Amino acid sequence: MRPGPGFAAVTRGDLRLLLSMTGGPGGAAQAMPDGRRPEPGGWNRIQIEVEDLAATVAALKQAGARFRNEIITGMGGQQSLVDDPAGNPIELFQPARR
Repeated sequence: MRPGPGFAAVTRGDLRLLLSMTGGPGGAAQAMPDGRRPEPGGWNRIQIEVEDLAATVAALKQAGARFRNEIITGMGGQQSLVDDPAGNPIELFQPARR
């Protein structure tokens, strides 16, 4: 599946692997507020699809979670990166309404 330039999705059974190039037009390529840009070796992450991204982000911030960025909009929807307790990024993603 190739939904857009610089992005691909590969599926096998229940597994879905999403691939996004750095430096492309999508949300995954946008710089963080501190100027860091996605680069190989430090931006691999799991994605969790949520129904209401704004409410999820607000609840996690209230609980003390550390976010790398605010909610951003890309080609496929909205996303935000939260760090797990070990500092690994987790993408919270709300698909665009079709």
